[in-house]
Amino acid sequence: MLALQPGADAAELKRAFRAQARRWHPDLNGNDPVAEERFKQVNEAYAVLSDPRRRLAWEGGAAETDPFASGFPSFETYLEHLFGTRRQRPAAASDRPDPSAATATAADPGARPRDRAGSVATAEPAPPPPVQASSAIESLVELSPDQALEGARIELDLPDGTAVEVWTPPLAGDGWRLRLAGVAPGGADHFLQLRVVTPEGLRVDGLRVVFNLEISPADALLGCRVVVPTLQGAVKLTVPPCSSSGRLLRLRGRGLSWGDQRGDQLVEVRIVVPEKPTDAELALYRRIQELALEQE
Repeated sequence: MLALQPGADAAELKRAFRAQARRWHPDLNGNDPVAEERFKQVNEAYAVLSDPRRRLAWEGGAAETDPFASGFPSFETYLEHLFGTRRQRPAAASDRPDPSAATATAADPGARPRDRAGSVATAEPAPPPPVQASSAIESLVELSPDQALEGARIELDLPDGTAVEVWTPPLAGDGWRLRLAGVAPGGADHFLQLRVVTPEGLRVDGLRVVFNLEISPADALLGCRVVVPTLQGAVKLTVPPCSSSGRLLRLRGRGLSWGDQRGDQLVEVRIVVPEKPTDAELALYRRIQELALEQE
């Protein structure tokens, strides 16, 4: 998948990973499902090969236990190989203890206890094991724009004391959820919700940046000039007249760059009203309402 020769060093691995990730990222392939699957496989391969310990273990057991021998497995199987976790196999019938063994007396381990009438007592069946409730757990992971772009190594301490290491995929975005299957207590899933938001309120999504611009009803109706932040610094933007909430204004080339690709910044208009309007403002809004009724 990474088109590497055996024995490739870390620098060669990283160059190959960057090239393949850029080639197959969904944002650069029109959300092609084939590209999305290839992109996932590239990340899975890099997560194993970039860790010397896991790479050595994988290469050492490749002849017998290589989970990738016939292609990449499911994401759940990949996580099991990555983190070394396996679900417990229910004990076979021959492995389970015989409940009748608990009825033997200390004086004669082979004897069956008897009641007062001399009859052999029937052993009570062993109670079933308690059912452990499983519920998914979610953790919030905050990333900088550069970490979201390049991919970042995340370490988590689960409630049961288990330490988990995860690499976030490159070109990740705010609001993404990564699923770690079966690592939470009771065999539940653990979800990682990514948050990629700058202090200025810029939300990163792949190469694209989104900013919510709040303006007054008057500015939305008449149009205005505003200053908005970007990753490269503040810029002036003209909001056209009669702009409704949800309108998107594009700042070309103001997103993140990946090789020769560069994303845009989208500015979403949001009209807000004053929480405590003055009497004069209320009078103006009433007059606007009256004019609207007269035109109906």
